[in-house]
Amino acid sequence: MNPRCSSFAAAVGLGAVLLTPHVSSAQTAPSLGTAEPFAVLAGSTVTNTGSSVITGDLGVSPGSAATGFPPGLVIGGSIHAADAVALQAQSDVTTAYNSLASQSCTADLTGQDLGGLTLTPGVYCFSSSVGLTGTLTLNAQGNPAAVFVFRIGSTLTTASSSAVAVINGGVNCNVFWQVGSSATLGTGTTFAGNILALTSISLTTGARVFGRALARNGAVTLDTNTVDRSACAAAAPPAGCPTITLSPSMLPNGTPGTAYSQTITASGGTAPYTFTVISGAPPAGLSLSAAGVLAGMPTSAGSSTFTVRATDANGCLVILSFTVTIATAVPTLAGWAMIALSVLLGLAGVAAMRRRAM
Repeated sequence: MNPRCSSFAAAVGLGAVLLTPHVSSAQTAPSLGTAEPFAVLAGSTVTNTGSSVITGDLGVSPGSAATGFPPGLVIGGSIHAADAVALQAQSDVTTAYNSLASQSCTADLTGQDLGGLTLTPGVYCFSSSVGLTGTLTLNAQGNPAAVFVFRIGSTLTTASSSAVAVINGGVNCNVFWQVGSSATLGTGTTFAGNILALTSISLTTGARVFGRALARNGAVTLDTNTVDRSACAAAAPPAGCPTITLSPSMLPNGTPGTAYSQTITASGGTAPYTFTVISGAPPAGLSLSAAGVLAGMPTSAGSSTFTVRATDANGCLVILSFTVTIATAVPTLAGWAMIALSVLLGLAGVAAMRRRAM
């Protein structure tokens, strides 16, 4: 048996869930180069369904199709379709992928489901596919520079509502998933780290990635997801977050010079909630309070789209975009009748004055 794997085999025999390689690991975070700003990068296509929110750049190369934006949103970044930026980013992803694939294993977990395990920094290898059912905990042991590398021979698949949680000072983007085929994240999965897949990446409904989804040759398929590379600076929201919803899902429109007030409420998580505008801006004259009250006096006509994040007491969150139109009031039928009557009376008055002057 490989001596680097002996401690793992013994631990499995005892039913342990905390895996700590007893050899010095050489795991290294590869440079992503020009791919660093990307949250999503595909080789063939990026396809989105629903209100996905991508924080960071979105790109595709050598393919050129990025569909479903809108309704999907790209905030804090740009869309690069078959341009020089996306081409170079793909080249740098390939370099990073190869770097990960060359790193020596500190434990061979082939045949093991990741759910229920607690891992310390290291390079964890799978000769074929790997699944995640439940929660995988990555314990950085107080080291913000701790690196976790997963070398996967073929596919990565997570079950619905599974999670990867980085704890004790670790950062999400020091977690790297080198996937030899394709990755599929199940419905409602909360995932941490950079996925670098040789072929494709599919995020099913409601899956969230706090890191990056980078597919070298195939497609990235999205369905009402969050992919947030800005979360690389901090740990992901707690594992097992509930589904939080905002109400109303659409905000009423307003009129210039008329006071406006609408409260957005959240449910499904743990109160209190904190509301923040993370992209765009409400109409001029309106502002959103931390308590979720959008209020003020609209100053001009126009349409504004902005994105709101609500975070509950446990750090769980929901993101939703709103559009509010401020339009000058159009007179009603009764209003038009009054205008017409005023005009007629005015004309009648002018005619009467002319008759008296004759």
